[in-house]
Amino acid sequence: MTAMPSPAQFEFLRSIDTPTVCNLLEVVAPERRGFGYTVRHLHCPFPDLPPMVGFAKTVTMRAQDRVPLGEAGYMNKRLDYLDYVASNPQPSIAVIQDLDDIVGFGAFWGEVQTNIHQALGCLGTITNGSIRDIPQVAPGFQMLAGSIAPSHAFVHVVDYGVNVNIHGMAVRSGELIHADRHGAVVVPLETIEPMKAAAAGLAAKEAKIIEAARSGKGVEAIKAAMK
Repeated sequence: MTAMPSPAQFEFLRSIDTPTVCNLLEVVAPERRGFGYTVRHLHCPFPDLPPMVGFAKTVTMRAQDRVPLGEAGYMNKRLDYLDYVASNPQPSIAVIQDLDDIVGFGAFWGEVQTNIHQALGCLGTITNGSIRDIPQVAPGFQMLAGSIAPSHAFVHVVDYGVNVNIHGMAVRSGELIHADRHGAVVVPLETIEPMKAAAAGLAAKEAKIIEAARSGKGVEAIKAAMK
């Protein structure tokens, strides 16, 4: 069973943005400075939504070619996939890697899928693939996507519960994810409490440098604050 952050730890993570999470990880787990987060732009149609913090439901998909299974066989797979999305741990974030040669050829996400996934405890999605139906998306469902496209083409789930990689962020099923308009990062559970302890000191340090920069006292004041 996946360990769960405490309510206070969830509240802390939801109170800060994803760049701040990355900054704090650099403090408490410096070995993660160069990996564990998205490194390319992702479209975010709802930038004003709060950060989402949830457990990864990992999926691979394709849309360029027809479903390779028989119709009945594929429907069984889709129903099993829904059981996976609805399973613990919750809340979840659907992390979907598009495997097509033309990534984003068909959109997995639109009005129907966002409503289905939200009903199953999903906060949103992170995908290198495409999204559509933006005005009709389930209210409050966040999406970070590689592109925007009009058609779902032959979209189908290839596999789920597998390791995926979204724009440089390697993710395993069940890992905790923090994401907002800036991108996403994997948060090891053991780092949350040290991050909480380091947050005030980091904020004070940054505030001191910013204050010096805005003071009009020149470079020496900024250098002194940085030291």
